[in-house]
Amino acid sequence: MSFTVAIIGRPNVGKSTLYNRLIGERNAIVDDLSGVTRDRQYGMSDWNGKPFNVIDTGGFVPRSDDVFEKAIREQVQIAIEEASLVVFMVDVTCGITDLDDEVAKMLRRSQKPVILGVNKVDNSERYFLANEFYSLGFKETFFISSITGSGTGELLDCLADYIPAESEEKENEIPKITIVGQPNVGKSSLLNALLGEERNIVTDIAGTTRDSIHTHYKKYNKDFLLIDTAGIRKKTKMMENLEFYSVIRAFKAIDEADVCLLMIDAKTGLEAQDMAIYRLIQKKKKGVILLVNKWDLIEKETNTLRDAEAVLRKKLAPFNDIPIIFISALEKTRVFKAIELAIEVYHRRSNKISTSKLNQWLQEAVENFSHPHIRGRSIKFKYITQLPIHYPSFAVFTNYPKHVKEPYKNYLENRLRETYNFSGVPITFYFRKK
Repeated sequence: MSFTVAIIGRPNVGKSTLYNRLIGERNAIVDDLSGVTRDRQYGMSDWNGKPFNVIDTGGFVPRSDDVFEKAIREQVQIAIEEASLVVFMVDVTCGITDLDDEVAKMLRRSQKPVILGVNKVDNSERYFLANEFYSLGFKETFFISSITGSGTGELLDCLADYIPAESEEKENEIPKITIVGQPNVGKSSLLNALLGEERNIVTDIAGTTRDSIHTHYKKYNKDFLLIDTAGIRKKTKMMENLEFYSVIRAFKAIDEADVCLLMIDAKTGLEAQDMAIYRLIQKKKKGVILLVNKWDLIEKETNTLRDAEAVLRKKLAPFNDIPIIFISALEKTRVFKAIELAIEVYHRRSNKISTSKLNQWLQEAVENFSHPHIRGRSIKFKYITQLPIHYPSFAVFTNYPKHVKEPYKNYLENRLRETYNFSGVPITFYFRKK
């Protein structure tokens, strides 16, 4: 299930401050300078046990000749189109402006659920002034202060009501494998190679692929659902800002998947955008395989593949225990190997280990390398058990859970990966007081 919330509004109304509050991190740059949010921010949040994606758009400035503002406009349009719900931010200190009216008209045309957040309402006088914003006609209107947090709880309660509860996974569900990556790395070519038909139009124009395509693959004793962020729009409807568009699509495709095939271009290697998608897959606890496409175009020497893999694993660290396959989607080189490995990763992700085996493993791991003393205190690990959720998570009970150091957590994870093959699968330890 994928639920995406876009925060939109004109510049300097407090969108980035609200975004930071929702995701619990200070990722977006916050400044009084109008239009300071140039790069779009995207993260994950959770309210009342309901997870959702959050997009922080730049300030919406219609009818401007400025190239930067034109780009923001287009990205806001994409965000509205892709969002499940829009939080429309306005500023009580400015009153209703012409720009607010124009954004409101856009939102009404979109027919998407809208929550209006009247920001900077932090005293009784401003509370009285905020009443004029009811005239914009949005049923869900909240007076908030994104800096202090006042009113944001009520806004989030309303937002959470729109998020459907996640249905429990069925035992007999088939694997869902999604292909993600930057525009023009060859995702559609891979899909065509697997299906043996020209399902998607493949061109050199980045971003010809748009809407998600779900294909039930049932050949050669393989049965799975293949998700590609694909589908062609008419050229008149194609927008710029394809990198931003691809990120929103990746959010949705990753949410639906059990295993992600992250494709990169062999010529360019792992770029910042690829790493952002990779970390997102990791955060969402999905299985992952790295596909290095267009390997046929690389000049090779004796150790080219070995050296290239070493460079990639160094960049992927600390979580680099994943399959890396060098493929050519056009020449169909190793593409079916990628699917075989994806199904293996799917089964590893649902691997259940008995409590008795886990405790025997923990005892041996601690005997081989004990945790350093903290202020003269001995850290003792009493018990471990796997949690009953759909990805590998383990509760470790200890006398001082808050004092367990990150290097030791990494040690335990690496030992568990060595003992039980979790290649391609993020695993999580929760340290709890016994």
